[in-house]
Amino acid sequence: MSSNKKYWKSVEELENSSIVEALRNNEFVEEIPTDEFLGNAEALSTSGTSRRDFLKYVGFSTAAVTLAACEGPVYKSIPYVLQPEQIIPGVADYYATTVFDGFDFANLLVKTREGRPIKIENNTIAGAKFAANARIHASILGLYDSGRLKEPKVDGKNSTWSAVDLKIKSSLADAKAKGGQVVLLTNTLASPSTEKLIAEFIAKNPNAKHVVYDAVSSSEALDAFEAVYGQRALVDYDFSKASLIVSVGADFLGDWQGGGYDSGYAKGRIPQNGKMSRHFQFESNMTLSGAAADKRVPMTTAAQKQALVQIYNIIAGASIPVALEGNAKAEVVKAAQQLKAAGSKGVLVSGIEDKNAQLLVLAINQILASEAFSTAGARQIRKGSNAVVAQLVKDLNAGSVHTLIMSGVNPVYTLADSAAFVSGLKKVKTSVAFALKEDETASIVTVAAPAPHYLESWGDVEITSGTYSLTQPTIRPIFNTKQFQDVLLSLNGTAGTFYDYLKVNSGAYTAGSSWNKVLHDGVAVLGSVALSGGAIDAASAANAVAKSKAAGEYELVLYTKTGLGDGQHANNPWLQEFPDPITRVSWDNYVTVSNADAKKLGLSNEIVANGGLNGSYATITTADGVKLENVPVIVQPGQAVGTIGLAVGYGRKASLKEEMQVGLNAYALYKGFNGVQSVSIVKAGGEHEFACVQGQKTLMGRGDIIKETTLKIFNTEDAEHWNEKPMVSLDHQEVEATTVDLWESFDRTTGHHFNLSIDLNACTGCGACVIACHAENNVPVVGKAEVRRSRDMHWLRIDRYYSSESTFEGDNERKEGIAGLSSSLSTFNEMEKPGDNPQVAFQPVMCQHCNHAPCETVCPVAATSHGRQGQNHMAYNRCVGTRYCANNCPYKVRRFNWFLYNKNSEFDYHMNDDLGRMVLNPDVNVRSRGVMEKCSFCIQSTQAVILQAKREGRVVAKDEFNNACACSAACSSGAMVFGDVNDKESEVAKLAESERAYHLLEHVGTKPNVFYHVKVRNT
Repeated sequence: MSSNKKYWKSVEELENSSIVEALRNNEFVEEIPTDEFLGNAEALSTSGTSRRDFLKYVGFSTAAVTLAACEGPVYKSIPYVLQPEQIIPGVADYYATTVFDGFDFANLLVKTREGRPIKIENNTIAGAKFAANARIHASILGLYDSGRLKEPKVDGKNSTWSAVDLKIKSSLADAKAKGGQVVLLTNTLASPSTEKLIAEFIAKNPNAKHVVYDAVSSSEALDAFEAVYGQRALVDYDFSKASLIVSVGADFLGDWQGGGYDSGYAKGRIPQNGKMSRHFQFESNMTLSGAAADKRVPMTTAAQKQALVQIYNIIAGASIPVALEGNAKAEVVKAAQQLKAAGSKGVLVSGIEDKNAQLLVLAINQILASEAFSTAGARQIRKGSNAVVAQLVKDLNAGSVHTLIMSGVNPVYTLADSAAFVSGLKKVKTSVAFALKEDETASIVTVAAPAPHYLESWGDVEITSGTYSLTQPTIRPIFNTKQFQDVLLSLNGTAGTFYDYLKVNSGAYTAGSSWNKVLHDGVAVLGSVALSGGAIDAASAANAVAKSKAAGEYELVLYTKTGLGDGQHANNPWLQEFPDPITRVSWDNYVTVSNADAKKLGLSNEIVANGGLNGSYATITTADGVKLENVPVIVQPGQAVGTIGLAVGYGRKASLKEEMQVGLNAYALYKGFNGVQSVSIVKAGGEHEFACVQGQKTLMGRGDIIKETTLKIFNTEDAEHWNEKPMVSLDHQEVEATTVDLWESFDRTTGHHFNLSIDLNACTGCGACVIACHAENNVPVVGKAEVRRSRDMHWLRIDRYYSSESTFEGDNERKEGIAGLSSSLSTFNEMEKPGDNPQVAFQPVMCQHCNHAPCETVCPVAATSHGRQGQNHMAYNRCVGTRYCANNCPYKVRRFNWFLYNKNSEFDYHMNDDLGRMVLNPDVNVRSRGVMEKCSFCIQSTQAVILQAKREGRVVAKDEFNNACACSAACSSGAMVFGDVNDKESEVAKLAESERAYHLLEHVGTKPNVFYHVKVRNT
């Protein structure tokens, strides 16, 4: 068999509490307010209402909903008087661009309709290697943020750009006359033209300097790389070249070193020719990388440092004393021995914030001659220095800084000791902040300068050495904004705009390619040469790391969440409502604790009667007395004992809608830019209400959901063993369930027939598909209170399943091997803790578009029906909201509109203002209340592909449909592949024939058009 593991979504489900069982049997966890439309409930009960009378009431209610649906507003379209040549109404245009905001980066295509950007796509041209993550997909909503800074402000009052220009120039002249210091404080720019412009500014103002500040620092890794290779950059690893990956505290599938490694990683994780890469993960918090690992070992950061030294000892043949014991040491030794055996096919990465630890990483990879580790094409996306930023704060408080010009930074929010920065800022003669919003920093400076969104800007980016990308505007500036670079040009006395400057300077970076070609492609690949590194005193570094001491009673490990990252997008409702891949919690940050520590501290979580998750509060205090009170608690399976986790990026207030002012500012604990702090934690009073979807819309305990096996079994056993087909009895004979059918099928071999393939081995749970689906299909945001009531509207969810590492069969063997009372007590005690370090599997679930769909047979008004191309259709105007289809759907993928989310002040998100609605896709209907909705396989896009081919007089190209479905187009790991199975040359048709392919709940007989691939673990 593939697996006989027990799968569970939450600790509560693992313990099989009665409330979880009750919730499984109730789709709507709160009582449906029938009295609102049936009248007086008491009168109904006493009058002995008959079935016929009840149907009358129901008929009345459905008729009322139908009438209300017909009362929608009518708008008149006004045609162009002078139509732009480039714009054809109803036809999308795409523009290549590149985004880098100091934290996230990607090569993009921006979809526009009638001159209005509406969606982010991945640029797939050769050389465009960085795909959009969930935050970048959602960043388009920031363009239409009504809370943006709209006019320049001087001393808190609306002003003009000429006044701003005059103010800064006079301040620079005054600083030069008085010998005062001028500081340009920016995020990492990674822009050759902007850095050249800044160098010209400093040449004209010798009293000026440029300070680079990264809110989430990579300074220690940068220092180590610079010491060895002479360049302040980061290694760009290629995990597709590694057969063995060892990670010590590096969440490389998350935001470590900027992320973007999932594509290369996934290539090695799909078993081909009986082989796949193997992955060891040593970490504190449960991360995306740990969830994907074949072997995950939870340990404190102090233990991780010892593990790194142990690995060095084995790889380099050294004998530095290491303080590791027991199972942890055995696992580290095993990983190190396999790494050494892998040689050039092995790679080691680490997120430990220590220069010596990072030197050890470089040394180990040099010894291995790792192919995945290359200094050619080093990443340029982090340049900040902790020491330089700390010195700036001292200079500010010493009064030596006369003029401070900031761009792309918000230190009042992100600096741990922001009070010191604020006190120093008050001593500055003139302070300027270029910002999208009047944020925490822009609200207290002399000049608040509104910066354009990246979709309104010109620029260039060098993400990695040897590549050059252009950023181009896709819409004219919505507000009275100006680029930081344009102001610098004016300060330098250089004529023209930054566009002119950029075009002239780009020739030095494009390797002979024309401006128009690079602008069209979005990226030029120039090639790069590997850096020749100096010698590393690895022995000294290893000795220094080995002397590291444990933090204290508890280690606080700060991290960035997949949704909000460093906090730049705190006003983005798509990201606030995005469930965290691991905890499945939205609209919050929280402290994660292990089950053992939770019991010790008296902390707990529980699912309450209405299906919501509640949790304790805790107070966290650092060694130097900084306190964070009333932090919500999540008991996290897999959290290392003695550690707690907390996400930065929350707790913002300035210039945010009230609904988005959630969470606590964990940057306050980010002392010395160190993400690991010694803290104490105690339980506080009260109980927090989470918006958590982990227990909602479950598949009700049914089997055949996750199928998995090991690489050994995959290679040695027939598919019938590890991808078992469900069997049923027919005429007293056991036959495959899929061969028995009550339906009459029609011929689907002609025309197009769409399928979606999802490979559980490649899915990392990153959630880019979820946000892309939101953007493409006008999915509404419902807010924390509604999510808590199980009313989220996501058309696509990513279920996260935990499982015990041992099978039930293995448990039985352990029990039979018990010898004596002491052995019995210890063995059973261990077996009762499957949540201490579970294995994790992610499974995207959307409408399965069943060929024999149970929803279609129960709809009383034929609102849902099946199309010949395999899509399950929804006619929203016919739907009267009976919800029979949702009850009859075994996959729980249909969503009911409880409210009107569009133009409703009760849901004050982007759909409630005219500017926010500019992001809506005109090809997709905005649904009203009282109807069901769900995934449509992006039918508007599949039809657009077909129509485009017809217009051009050709057949649809092979795999042209893959980018038509928002989720598959957004999937950077290649886990999702969409296409026409009737095209036998298409990738999806070939994947459908794979021995690993299976359908969810095959025994039900729904014959879905979505199929999955058995997860294979290289254990």
